[in-house]
Amino acid sequence: MSSIYPLIKNECIKIVKKRRFLVVLLILAALIPMFTYAQYKVAQSNQKQFGTSDWRVELRQKITDYTRSIGSNRVPEEWKQWRRIEVSRMQYYLDHDINPSSPNAVTFTVEFLKNAVSLFIPLMVMVIASDLVSSEHSTGTIKLLLTRPVERWKILLSKLISLVLFVSLTILSTAVLCYLISGVVFGYGGWGLPVFFGFRVTGTELDLTYVRPVAQWLYLIMEFGLVWFAALVVAVMSLMISVLVRSTAAGMGIMLALIIAGTILTNMVSSWETAKYLFMVNLRLTDYLSGAMPPIKGMDLAFSLTVLSVWGLASVIISFWVFTKKDILN
Repeated sequence: MSSIYPLIKNECIKIVKKRRFLVVLLILAALIPMFTYAQYKVAQSNQKQFGTSDWRVELRQKITDYTRSIGSNRVPEEWKQWRRIEVSRMQYYLDHDINPSSPNAVTFTVEFLKNAVSLFIPLMVMVIASDLVSSEHSTGTIKLLLTRPVERWKILLSKLISLVLFVSLTILSTAVLCYLISGVVFGYGGWGLPVFFGFRVTGTELDLTYVRPVAQWLYLIMEFGLVWFAALVVAVMSLMISVLVRSTAAGMGIMLALIIAGTILTNMVSSWETAKYLFMVNLRLTDYLSGAMPPIKGMDLAFSLTVLSVWGLASVIISFWVFTKKDILN
């Protein structure tokens, strides 16, 4: 480990000097206030629409609207199934007198991570990971790097470890900035508020057997772990592309296309069962915590974790095999 520590240190210094991580932080610092303001305007709009700040009135109205749309022949069956599940969940919160969207910084952070896991955060991670190896070719430093008396696998391992560190920093920075910025508007409380956890979708029904309340801080930690895992899989796949493709622009283009395609597919693949084995369709791990309907029947948290683990492990194996065997100097 002592021999690889200088390599890890060197990789971290290179990532910092490229200022990619700084760019990620600046993007977060610019966009989070926009989302905070949007959420504030939504809260104001709801209060104006319903004539009260009582969340129960808003929830009852949503239940009424969804129930009415379920009986309409103009609504597709897939939307009806989703709305039946939403009605069951909202009614559960209403029966237990718990506001599922209490306005505070912790709730905002939970919702932001939930909505950012499939597109926004993967894009931020891709910015850091997509040129770890390909940039060595474009700058010509790959020859100097490989002439050092260090095994190739150690060089790539140091890049992988550095990548894990910066993925973790990216997710942590996102959560911290969300909390600090949104707290100015919504307040910094909410850590101890109860959140119901354990909703399961069985067929077209919402299974409430395993539902139990947990403190919102614990729920945030569980969500943080799932977001981190999804981001890590995207990162190691970006590293693989960086090894396979010498052009940084081409590598970023490939990953960008895959991530955006995954966002589109998630909303369209309900009848294409084979698509559930694609990594892009399984990135929304946080939906399983809230009991949202999976994009394809038969998918659950264990299945998505397994699929992502296989993709991530395969990416690591391919990266090391190609990097250690390929004639990189030519």
